[in-house]
Order: sequence, then structure tokens, then C-alpha cells
Amino acid sequence: MFGLRKTIAPIETITGLRWEDGRVVEAQDSIASETALALVYNGRPYVVMMVTPQDIEDFVLGFSLTEGIIRDRAELTNVRVRNVRDGIEADLAIAEKRFRELDRKQRNLTGQLGCGLCGAQTLAQAVRHPPAVARTASVSPAGLQRAMTQLATRQPLNADTGAVHAAAWMAPDGEIRLVREDVGRHNALDKLIGAMIRGGFDFHAGAALITSRASYEMVQKAAVVGIEIVCAVSAPTALAIRLARETGVTLVAFARDNRHTVYAHPHRFAHPQERTAS
Repeated sequence: MFGLRKTIAPIETITGLRWEDGRVVEAQDSIASETALALVYNGRPYVVMMVTPQDIEDFVLGFSLTEGIIRDRAELTNVRVRNVRDGIEADLAIAEKRFRELDRKQRNLTGQLGCGLCGAQTLAQAVRHPPAVARTASVSPAGLQRAMTQLATRQPLNADTGAVHAAAWMAPDGEIRLVREDVGRHNALDKLIGAMIRGGFDFHAGAALITSRASYEMVQKAAVVGIEIVCAVSAPTALAIRLARETGVTLVAFARDNRHTVYAHPHRFAHPQERTAS
């Protein structure tokens, strides 16, 4: 289903002038690549996103699902990804029913770094209300902390450039099973979701970890595909917390330095004896 293309390097080596301790020296740095990606559905241009040029096939599948363009992987019937002069173009064939729905939306989502709500014309389009997720997942606080410690060593692009976000999948035992990176936090999560679907992962058996803030759009994307637990390194927004409570998603934030705060549906986390008053 997925076409072949020549890979564009996700990192470029660029020379700059560095000021350090009163001296100016020439220095070579590893810089994160950023590429325009055009998504074309059934021959019609839909959106241009700025992405890190790797794991594109994962991204287009995850994006198509979390943006509600398709409802199931089977509705994305063919993907052809190719390099063009100014970036990458992905030609996507989707079920005719979904294409008609997409056409009716009349949206222009041209955005920057995976902007989650760019181009929505109505509040109904922008603020969606996914159905409630299942109640089968569970993880332990100790497992989450083990996973967060691992995550710091599982981000090769960020280690080289300091410029990209990561989204990871944590198994219930705290082991990280999958990681995707991108300059955009939304893109990283979409890549993770696409990779999980292509790899046959179970969205109910573990938790999604993100190295960014927990915004509304991140919770929305998780809820759309049925992810029950989202853990963020940084802060949540109030709207993200409200959506998590509405959809049944367990939302965790400030998951770093051997601590974390659960803002919605803590029942998936600790056994009673593990909870302590604060």
C-alpha cells in the first residue's frame, strides 16, 4: 500500500559562528530538518504540514485517523509518497464516502508544525467530542517513572539537535516499545499512532508518553483512536483536562523528576496502597 521514495535526512550538518567565552569560532552543528509535506486525498490537495522528514508513512496514517478524515485503517486504500522540488507529496486514496465528507468540510488546514486546529471554519469542526474510551488499561506509578527515565535515552534526533518532540508507547510493565520524533508535537503523536496501527499494537495495553505540554489537541487525538492513558512531561491546559474527563482518558502531566500529577481518571493508575496523601 505504501510507495517507496528516496529518504530525506532528518538531520543536516550546518556551519555557524559560535560566540563562547569572548571568542568567536566556526562550529558545525547538527540541525533538525524541517520539510513541507503536502497531503493530497483522491487527487485533491488538502493540507501542507511542516514535518521532520522521516516516518512519513506512519504520519499520514495517524493524521488521517486523528483528524477524522478516515474512521478505520481500511479506508486508506493506497499511499504514494514521493519527493518533489520543495518537499514531499503524499498521494492518498481513501474510501469515496470519506472523500465526499472531506469535500463537504471545505477546510484549508495549511499550518505550521502540526497546528492542531488551524483552518477549522466552525467550533464544531475545531472542538470535537470523541466517544468515551474503554476502561481496560492500567499502569503503575513506578512503571511510568521507569518509562520516563528510558524515554530520555530513546530520542536520537533530539539528542543530536535539541529541537524535536517525541511520542512513545509504554507497555504496562513500564517498558518503552515504540518511539517517534518530529519537530511538531502533534506530528510526533500522529506518527506514533500510525506506527502502532501498522505494527498491530493494542491501544488498550499501555500508555502514550509525550515530551510536550498536554494540550487539548493531544488528548483529542488520543481519544479518537482509543488511547486510555496520556502522560506528558510538561503542563496540561484546562481544556485538555476537561476533554480528558469527558472522554474517560487518564491524563497525567509533569511526569518527570520522579513525580507526576494525575488530572483525570486516576483509577487506571495506583492501587489504593500506592496512594499517599499530599
